[in-house]
Amino acid sequence: MKPEAGFGVASRDIGRLVLYLIPPGIITSVFVIWELSVSLFDVPVWLLPAPSDILVEGKENYSLLWHHTLVTLKEVVFGFLVALGVGLVLAFCMVFSRAFERAVYPFIVASQTIPIIAIAPLLLIWVGYGITPKIIVVALISFFPIVVNTMDGFKAVDSDAMNMMRTFGASRWQIFPKLQLPNSLPYLFTGMKIAIVVSVIGAVIGEWVGASEGLGYLMTRSIPQFQTDRVFAAMFILSFLGIILFMLVIALRRVIVPWYQSEEYKS
Repeated sequence: MKPEAGFGVASRDIGRLVLYLIPPGIITSVFVIWELSVSLFDVPVWLLPAPSDILVEGKENYSLLWHHTLVTLKEVVFGFLVALGVGLVLAFCMVFSRAFERAVYPFIVASQTIPIIAIAPLLLIWVGYGITPKIIVVALISFFPIVVNTMDGFKAVDSDAMNMMRTFGASRWQIFPKLQLPNSLPYLFTGMKIAIVVSVIGAVIGEWVGASEGLGYLMTRSIPQFQTDRVFAAMFILSFLGIILFMLVIALRRVIVPWYQSEEYKS
């Protein structure tokens, strides 16, 4: 191997290492500056806790935070699964019926123009005070990207491939599973990545309106008591929860749609 080639490989390896180190480096720098600024300006904990105060709060009240995290996680998962099921059924029905699409699509779009914070109190009246209204809120806030992206995937089929299958006598029910469905999977997972993140927001909104458990409930109880470190601990847990769920969707996509992953690397 020529020296120039070896130098090029080493340069690429260093470049990749730098790219991997930049994100944690920036995050660490932000927390260090935050810690030093709070200490330097003697900011009280109730106004803005330092990262070390948030860690202490998380350690001392681990069981409390863990209990409320499990409640929120249950609402997120159940609500997301409901949104996924409803979104797939709606997308399937709309792709096979133009009349159904024209009738339902305006209502789907209109559902996203209504503030979810206005619907949540009504759900307490209609379905009660338990976990059900939170699941409905999560489903309402997260099903839209699943429907829209899946519909785009069904329609973004190569017209030449569609015509070729029709030439060979393939029916609509044969074209769908062999061409439209595989083509829609990358679009579906794009919608799922958006939906799983906003599902966390939906769960918190549902808990803000009316709940006795969950991280959103814990935040609303802690703010009037000036337990700001606990509020920040809950917010960090919610962020971490959203990141983990987002990564799980990506991992699932790599298993179910491996060809799309390889095409991404080629591009």
